[in-house]
Amino acid sequence: MGNIAIIFAFALALVPPQFGGEDKKGQTAAPQSLQYEIVVTATRIETPARELASSVTVITRTDLERSNRPTVLEALRDVMGLAVIQNGGPGSSSSAFLRGANSEHLLVLLDGVEVNDPINPSRSYDFAHLSVDNVERIEILRGPQSTLYGSDALGGVINILTRKGQGKPRLTLSSQAGSFKTLANAVDLGGSSGRLNYAFGLSQFSSAGISAASTALSGNAEKDAYRNLGLSGRLGIALGDNLEADLIVRSVAARTDLDNFGGPGGDDLNSVQDYRSFFLRGQVRGLFLKNHWEQKLGFSYIDSRRDHDNSVDAAHPFDSEQGTFKGGLLKLDWQNNVFLHPSNTLTLGADLARERGESAYTSFGVWGPYESDFPRRTADTAGLYVQDQLKIAERFFATVGARLDHHSRSGTAVTYRLAPAYFLEATQTKFKATLGTGFKSPSLYQLYAPGTFWGPIGNERLKPEESRGWDAGIEQYFLNGTVLAGITYFRNDFRNLVDFDFSLGYINIGRARTRGLELSGEVRSVENLRLLTSYTRLDARDLDSGADLLRRPRDKFTAQADWMFLKKWTVDLSAVYTGRRADKDFSGMVARDVILPGYWLLDATLSCAVFSRTQLFLRLDNILDARYETVFGYGTPGFSVYGGFKIGLSRDEP
Repeated sequence: MGNIAIIFAFALALVPPQFGGEDKKGQTAAPQSLQYEIVVTATRIETPARELASSVTVITRTDLERSNRPTVLEALRDVMGLAVIQNGGPGSSSSAFLRGANSEHLLVLLDGVEVNDPINPSRSYDFAHLSVDNVERIEILRGPQSTLYGSDALGGVINILTRKGQGKPRLTLSSQAGSFKTLANAVDLGGSSGRLNYAFGLSQFSSAGISAASTALSGNAEKDAYRNLGLSGRLGIALGDNLEADLIVRSVAARTDLDNFGGPGGDDLNSVQDYRSFFLRGQVRGLFLKNHWEQKLGFSYIDSRRDHDNSVDAAHPFDSEQGTFKGGLLKLDWQNNVFLHPSNTLTLGADLARERGESAYTSFGVWGPYESDFPRRTADTAGLYVQDQLKIAERFFATVGARLDHHSRSGTAVTYRLAPAYFLEATQTKFKATLGTGFKSPSLYQLYAPGTFWGPIGNERLKPEESRGWDAGIEQYFLNGTVLAGITYFRNDFRNLVDFDFSLGYINIGRARTRGLELSGEVRSVENLRLLTSYTRLDARDLDSGADLLRRPRDKFTAQADWMFLKKWTVDLSAVYTGRRADKDFSGMVARDVILPGYWLLDATLSCAVFSRTQLFLRLDNILDARYETVFGYGTPGFSVYGGFKIGLSRDEP
């Protein structure tokens, strides 16, 4: 991929020698320094990017508003080192691979609480139904992170942080429509008054969709529709000068039309899935001992349900199936930040959690009836962690941490993490490195799934999966921190991976390795111009078979540009190249190895502030009308057009 490296170098060469916007007096205003962008997820404390050794990407509320992409999945597509896949159009099953790790090795958090699905066989997270409504920022943290976040964080963490209302009450109405009979509407209300702050949102999304089974293959012509209704809210109250409480809620109800499989004749006319989820979190934060001791106490409740119904139809007169899958989580967490000195912060925490899951599945076909019941099962986990943050002379920064977890079935896991960084003031250069370990407790299904006529499935003697990862890199700042270039090498080794053996069921036999190089560049000029580019070279390999891990691109290149001009217009451009990937064709009796070709996606959004509080926008997706697949045999949208508006009403406006 020498041409990709050339493109990357050319993009960095475009950086002009001086950047700056003009203030109201016509003078050049100082651009915001990238060194002091705040990151929360890396240390569980608000920390400037300059002081972090971790590799992290932040998607801000401004980024989300400029792109006008309605889902978190679409917002993640441009992220360095992250590959997203989807089995069809909107609402279809989706997942993500970070630095080549399995999708179940990516821990997804909503306001710091894990939302990975306990009833999913591998406990991975499905991004299909998560909208950007009321989302303030998304932080993507690479590398093993179990020291702070426990199970599932072998490859990294994605933390979705919701918006906190502030200022005068503001009502925002937005609507967009376009290709595939897509219609999306949203109402948001946010603000603060006295000791109270609030942010509420209601959203609706519908689309006639595309065929989940690719129309490039014979017998796949029926479109698979999708509907989503979402409610989100955050209510906060100041209980005292140094004490505050928050209540966060998020609910989703969705229906997705499905196909039987990705391959010739995979279409199904009446296969549907109904999805329901409910997220509730209450948390209290206080400062004590003259603001030297911060405490955070939280309680979370998550409930989800999937109902799958596929009755007989004209194309499948003898085949039908029904399934119900229920999962949930209860969690209590307590975090303590002790500010021992301006150069030293100690963090100690504990959490208790209980996950549950149950399912029932029946099918009828030419081979007779089949039933698979998974009665309600639970698992408990308890964790203790400690972290110390040091900084010396505003040049040397280090984070050191360790964690002890106990799982009610798989036992104890110990993890650690070291993350030093040194900032050379004379050249504005940061040298950074991290070393850490991660683990993943077996899922409920892997532990307890009942055996069948052909042999066992669940295995209560499973051990946790484990990973050890490290990275090292250099970040170079230019022009007072408004330009940043970086290079990072990473490697992750996985062992005790859970795999399925037809005679033994689930067992710990797998080994894998991912390694690669990440190049990145960013230019920021106040709010007028921002340029981003990145390139990831990845080698992700199954060490037992020697084969490439499925659906991980060896090369990924991204380039983005946001430009505000003539005070009213904003253009957002995005180009992403995804390289060749290994996959499997599962449509036949025997799975067949295939290679998915590389492809380019080019998107653009043009916005105009027509009045003081009204914005019109036009979004173009897949401008090149690329024909591609992220999963073999499944369809993807071609060139599409969407247009809409946003109106913001504040109490003091006429």
